[in-house]
Amino acid sequence: MSDTVYLDHAATTPMVPAALEAMTAQLRSVGNPSSLHASGRHARRVVEESREAIAQAVGCRPGEVVFTSGGTEADNLAVKGVFWSRRAADPRRVRILASAVEHHAVLDPLHWLAGSAGAQVDLLPVDRHGVVDLDALRACIEQDPGSVALISVMWANNEVGTLQPVEDVVALAAAHGIPVHSDAVQALGAVPVDFAASGLDALTITGHKVGGPYGVGALVVRRELEVTALVHGGGQERDIRSGTLDPPAIAGLAAAVELSVKHQADHATRMAALRDELVEGIRGVVPDATLNGHPTHRLPGNAHLSFPGCEGDSLLMLLDARGIECSTGSACSAGVPQASHVLLAMGRGDDDARSSLRFSLGHTSTSDDVAAVVDAIGPCVERARAVRR
Repeated sequence: MSDTVYLDHAATTPMVPAALEAMTAQLRSVGNPSSLHASGRHARRVVEESREAIAQAVGCRPGEVVFTSGGTEADNLAVKGVFWSRRAADPRRVRILASAVEHHAVLDPLHWLAGSAGAQVDLLPVDRHGVVDLDALRACIEQDPGSVALISVMWANNEVGTLQPVEDVVALAAAHGIPVHSDAVQALGAVPVDFAASGLDALTITGHKVGGPYGVGALVVRRELEVTALVHGGGQERDIRSGTLDPPAIAGLAAAVELSVKHQADHATRMAALRDELVEGIRGVVPDATLNGHPTHRLPGNAHLSFPGCEGDSLLMLLDARGIECSTGSACSAGVPQASHVLLAMGRGDDDARSSLRFSLGHTSTSDDVAAVVDAIGPCVERARAVRR
């Protein structure tokens, strides 16, 4: 594994030492945070101190941090929970507006609500760079503002890296009192993220994208916003998310979030330089390779490229055989070869949408990793194109 070039940090990134130390320190302790004895109170203190640290890092109040098992649960809780509460308060509110390039952790709950709960889902178009069409959003809202329960637009796209105009979305929604949720899983630690300043009502984060452990994340949600629970039980987390809390994982999450936010600016500068080096190097070897996503308003560590004449999955496996690990898109929807819904929404054809790879850099990435990709990409593209012929 020491020879592996890992460029799939958008799927998951290695734990940082601070998170590993915080987590393992608590694994030695016993205590349910809901218990009243001394061990329980110690566990509760770990949870609440972690909650405060995360709140300070993302610009919210501690009571607005609701711990979950990760980004998928947090997205589901936001989309379903807010929809159910808003519709219960006003049966007219049956519409949910979301960008067509959302992560499947948002899109799939929306499709489920449409099929099982009577929701009307309007997917907003994006331009050729993957930026949501604000005029379309405005028109969609003004068509019947009283029927809109929720708007969900991600902070940064997990595939092509495009940053969305979240504050503009919030401004359009605020004029009609419509709550807005944003999946910021890819954005946290990569670009500045401030919940209060954004005006959002709900925000999703997760641990394993910022150097924390798997299986823990949070939905940051304004206390004033009613959210119907998905899971019922002990009434933990404001009765929004019942279940015994995991102090070791939460401590690891807090340490990773704190560190990623503290070093965000320096990290972004280093990642952007490596990304540009990677893109330029690949284009020097494969001149017809095209960079997808917004050319400037994008995640610093994301390089999503199309290779005409290649099948993305074949190219991925050829690179993997040479010890270079990347992806064709979201790891959460990987396993079945299919065209990227993101690229299709951006107006790309099916063949084009299937010819792409995502190289995502992270805190362990180096110039040697970039050089390895540049050295391997030419022969791999040639072989992938020969297979399709």
